[in-house]
Amino acid sequence: MAGYARRGVHGQTVETIAHRVLSGRIGEGATLDLGALQDELGVSLTALRESLKVLAAKGMVDARQKRGTFVRPRADWHLLDADVLRWQFESLDGGLAVGAGNPLLGDLDEVRGIVEPAAVRLAARRRTDDDLAALDAALEAMGEGGEDGAVQADLAFHGALLRASHNELLGRMDLVIAAGLAHRDRLVHGTGRHPRDPVPSHRAVLDAVRARDADAAESAMRSLLDQAARDLGRIEQT
Repeated sequence: MAGYARRGVHGQTVETIAHRVLSGRIGEGATLDLGALQDELGVSLTALRESLKVLAAKGMVDARQKRGTFVRPRADWHLLDADVLRWQFESLDGGLAVGAGNPLLGDLDEVRGIVEPAAVRLAARRRTDDDLAALDAALEAMGEGGEDGAVQADLAFHGALLRASHNELLGRMDLVIAAGLAHRDRLVHGTGRHPRDPVPSHRAVLDAVRARDADAAESAMRSLLDQAARDLGRIEQT
């Protein structure tokens, strides 16, 4: 499902309610007091209802006669939705150390360990010149420095690798991985310490993909993911 536009009153209202639900401030099964929310957030009832429609489409809330609008059980939430993933990381991040220990990051590591080595094997066999150009551009941007630029370049590189598999479903996994990867990258770059240069490990993956060496590509990707886990582990210990 495509993300909604986060701009304006509508976007701010969706974000506010979503964060309250995902942080547990509004618990599962709780009935929302629309009048109180309307007064607190300073929005019209129409704007509030439109915002709740966004959350309903993501499985987070529902409305029933005689009960009103309520928070659905977590099992019903669309946890792989890009917005829901982003909200989870934002809502559970109570500071750098807590953020690094966020259990979702462990889940992300496991998902990446399953998906990306397999995807990069396919990319090594199927990559096109356009795929290589996208990967080269992301790697070049990665080496230019700056926290925001480094995060965006990392997202671009891993997204390009997934798309280079030319498997449409694997390509869509970028929507799942990107939210957590962006959060993880900001934690690593926000420690105040000079982060490890990410270019060599990413270049090793790209070189193997360029050479159409699937075994080397998988090995390089696994080494990259192992290093990423160690980087995050060092943050948790600080």
